[in-house]
Amino acid sequence: MVKTFDARAWRIVAVLSVCCFFCLMANAEDLPTIGIVSPLDRGFSGLYNLDFAGAQKDFAAWQQLHPDDPMGPVSEAAGFLFSEFNRLGVLEAQFYENDKAFDRRPKLTPDPALRAHFLAAIGRADNLSRVRLAKDSKDRDALFALTLSSGLQADYAALIEKRNLASLHFTKAASAWAQQLLAVCHDCYDALLATGFSKYVIGSMAAPVRWILRIGGLPSDKQGGIADLQMTAERGHYLAPFARILLAIAYVREKNNPQAVQLLTRLHNEFPGNTLFPREIAHLQESH
Repeated sequence: MVKTFDARAWRIVAVLSVCCFFCLMANAEDLPTIGIVSPLDRGFSGLYNLDFAGAQKDFAAWQQLHPDDPMGPVSEAAGFLFSEFNRLGVLEAQFYENDKAFDRRPKLTPDPALRAHFLAAIGRADNLSRVRLAKDSKDRDALFALTLSSGLQADYAALIEKRNLASLHFTKAASAWAQQLLAVCHDCYDALLATGFSKYVIGSMAAPVRWILRIGGLPSDKQGGIADLQMTAERGHYLAPFARILLAIAYVREKNNPQAVQLLTRLHNEFPGNTLFPREIAHLQESH
C-alpha cells in the first residue's frame, strides 16, 4: 500500500510545506491594516522572493515585539525549512508529472545545524500555542500555528528524510488543526490550503487507496480540493499567490500546461526574485 500511494502522498505534504511557509502570514486573528507593513509581512514577502536571510531578520523582529505569539517562531521554522528546500532543490519536485520518477527521488542530506534550529523553533511555537489554547480553546493564532507546525514537520519528514508514513501522521494532525480553525473562523480562507490540495491528490488516486486513506482520516475529494484552492486564490489574503502555485501544480497533473504557465507567469511578475517560477515556466513551455 505504501508503495502504491508513496509519490502522491508525498505531494500532500509538499503542499503543506510551502503552505506552511506562507500560511504563516495569514494571521487569522489580527490581519494588519491596509497600508501598514508588519515584520511578518516583510518576512514572508522575502520568502516568496527567496530572500531567506532578510526574512529571518524580520521574523526575529516580530518575536521581539510579540514574544508570546506562536506565529513568530513558527514563521522562523518555516523560513529554515524553505531555505533548506531551496538549497536541496526540493521545490522543483512539486512539478513532477511522472509519479515513478518522483518516487525514485533520492533521500537528501540535511544540514544538521539548520535541522536543530528548525526543531527548536517548532518546539517554541507548539509550547506558546498550547499555553494560549489553555486560556482560550478558540484562539485562532494558536490553532493556525499548530496547523503550520504539523505541516512543516510533515514536509521535513517526507521531502528531506523520505519518511512517508511519518509525514502522513503529521499531515493528518495538520488537517485536524485546520478543521478546528475553520470551525471558529469560517472566512479564514487561507486555512483551506491545509486540506484543499490533499483532497485533490487523494481524490486522484485509485479507489482502493482512497478508501484506505479515508479510513485513516485523510479527505478524498478531487473537485472539492480544486474548489478550496480556487477559493483561496480568489478570496485569500496572503495565500492567494500560493494557492495559484498549487493550482499550477494541479494543472500540470491534469495535462493543462498552458493554464499552469499563465498562473506561474503572474507569480513571476509579482515576485521577480523567485527563480523557481521562470525555470518552471521554461520547463513547461518546452514540454508543451
